[in-house]
Formats: sequence, C-alpha cells, structure tokens
Amino acid sequence: MHHDFFNIISREEFESLLLSFAPTGIEKSSIADAYGLVLGEDILSPEDLPPANRSCMDGYAVNARNAFGATEGNPAYLECCAELRVDEAPDFTLKPGDCAAIPTGGTLPDGADAVVMVEHTHELGSGTIEIRKSSAPGENIMLKGEDTAKGENIYEAGHTVRFQDVGLLAALGIGNVSVHKKPRIGIISTGDELVEIESPSRAGSIRDVNSHTLRCLVSKAGGIPVNYGIVRDEIEKLEATLAKAIAENDIVLLSGGSSVGMRDLTVRAIESMPESKILAHGVAISPGKPTILGKVGSKPVLGLPGQVTSVQVVMLSIVMPFIRHIMGQKDAFACLDRPIRLAELGRNTPSKQGREDYVRVSLKHREGKLPIAHPVYGKSGLLKTLIKADGLMIIPADTEGLYAGDQIQVWLI
Repeated sequence: MHHDFFNIISREEFESLLLSFAPTGIEKSSIADAYGLVLGEDILSPEDLPPANRSCMDGYAVNARNAFGATEGNPAYLECCAELRVDEAPDFTLKPGDCAAIPTGGTLPDGADAVVMVEHTHELGSGTIEIRKSSAPGENIMLKGEDTAKGENIYEAGHTVRFQDVGLLAALGIGNVSVHKKPRIGIISTGDELVEIESPSRAGSIRDVNSHTLRCLVSKAGGIPVNYGIVRDEIEKLEATLAKAIAENDIVLLSGGSSVGMRDLTVRAIESMPESKILAHGVAISPGKPTILGKVGSKPVLGLPGQVTSVQVVMLSIVMPFIRHIMGQKDAFACLDRPIRLAELGRNTPSKQGREDYVRVSLKHREGKLPIAHPVYGKSGLLKTLIKADGLMIIPADTEGLYAGDQIQVWLI
C-alpha cells in the first residue's frame, strides 16, 4: 500500500479529522465520582430550589408594607409573634403589624415577603421590635425556585462536571448522573535506542521519557493510561503490540518513529491492521510536524514525534483536547479551560508563515504591569526548554512573527 509521507495539513484540518471520531459510551456514575467527567444527557431539575421562600440574612420576617418608609428617626414598630428555626416550616400566616425572628436559611411564613436585617432593628422588650430601615418586597430573601425551577434544564449533555455542579446536584437530591466513560489510552514507545529509566546512562541509548510524560498528560486530560512498554524497531513485534493495544483501548498513542526515515515503521504497522487507513501524516505546527493520524476500524491511532519537547507540545495542543472530545465534551478544541495569562513580548520572535508555532516562554513579573514573556530557546531535544518555560505562546500560521512590545496571550503549562 503506497502512502505519501508528509502531506502537510493545517491544525484546523487535523482537528476536523479528529472530530469525526465518536465519543465513548454512557454509564451511570455517582456524583462523588463524576467530577471532571462529561455528562451524557441533559439534567432537568426535579424540584424547586429552594422549595420555599427563604431568608438570606439573620433578622425579622416582615410584610414589606409594614416597614415601608421606616428610618432611624422615624422607625416602625412591629410585634414579634414567633422565633423561627432553620429546620422548621412555619404553620402560621403573618398578620399585619407582626414580624417573626428568622435565621439565615429559615423558611418565611405565609404573609411575609421580606426580611429586615437584625442590624437595622432594636428589641424594646415585651416582644416589640423597632424597625429602623425601610424594606421592599423580596429584600433579603431567596424566592421559591429562584436557584432552579422544577423542570428547568440545568445542564446539557457535553457539560464537564465541576465541583460547584456536584454541590448543586447534591442540593437537588440527585445522587447519580449519566456520563461518558473514561477512555482507555494505550501508550507504546518505539525505538531501538530506548531503554527503561532504571537502566544506566550510556552512549547510544535514551531513557524512555515519553511514556511517563504521556501517562501524566493522559491522566490530566481525564483518560486512563495503559502502558505497553518499549517496542524495538521490528515490524512484527510492533504489529503484535499495536493489535493488542487497539483491541484493549479507545485510542492508541505511538511515540517515536513518526519522522520519515529508514526506521519509520509506524505507518507500516498501522496499515497492516484490518480496516485501516492513514488519515494524515503531517500537521502544520512546530514543533510536532511529523504527527500521524490513522484509523483502525472505528478507533484512532496517533503516531507522535519521538523528540521529547515535540511530543509534549502535540499532547498539549492536539491530543489532550481530543481526549476531552472522546469523553463527550462539547467544543473540546476551543480549549476554554486553558489557563491564559496576558503578557508583553520581550523580544522580536520570527516565525515561518504557513505553520503555527508554539514558542516556549518564561514570564518575568512586574509590579503593576503585564509580565514580560521571554522566548526560551535551546537545541532540539533539550528537556530544560520546557522545564524553564512558564507557558506557550502561539504564533498564528498567517504571520511571519511577533514583535517586542506586542501584547500576547500565554497558555500556562
């Protein structure tokens, strides 16, 4: 089977291919375990929250008409008819001229439509309360259903569950939700030069850094990493390991062997699988150009660069959002969850038009001003360029660079 290497496509085209893959199936999860997962269906509120009008403050429940116009110099006087507790539902109706002491979170009795804060009152004795501030209907209370109304669509499918969402679900009595299953991500490291990290350092060998880095980033994205270890540059062994990984996972990542060369076996291994197709070999980003996307049956196989900094940039910019897409997240490539920091570029930074450059930068903070972003340069393969970087600056493909003094966005990593 013939394949044209490095038929470069844009990042947007590459992402479109990735978006063609369907998300994982749906399962039930307790809300305690749903944090970070993606909802598989809409959630409707089963009840009004709060279920009745509640006080937002410690004070006195009143009918606002009885406290209208009250001031310190011209107070209103009401009779306290009850002291309510937060755990009780009042069984009486507030009469004109009466008020009721109420704690924060307490349920208002019928006939009350406002709460006067205790700071604006004075107890005179014998149950008479001096009201020193005017009140309006709805003041200092939370209305029935104001948080959520019964039947309201509070979450749509594709929403990622946050900690505050868990709190709302608990308040509504929802203990289980439908979520997309966490995808299993198979990780294969390839190369004759690779050795386990416990091996002594020697000429001609490189410790397997990528599999450990990939496991961290897969977990951070929400996937379940499954490591298949190091595979030598032998096509039969690679094919056997790849077949096993495809059978056992939702996505397979191969690290190394994706640059054109005598030892490039990644494409051959993918194409040897039944119902396989190479969708792309090359994406217009730097670093990370020699990235491969294949399809075996309905499952994606990604061939990542072996060079350490390249594979990390590809993971951050492409693979991690793709994992979120496979988990069912809407608009995963919009990357709205990326932490972004505005900065001022510290020096002119050239770029080759036609490719998107991911430039590592360090930030120097300044009091009262935007931090200065300094590009972190270094020879290909140096780990310290990422270690010293606070984030990535993205130079668009339609420009030839950015200038010192430009205001930029830094994607914190």
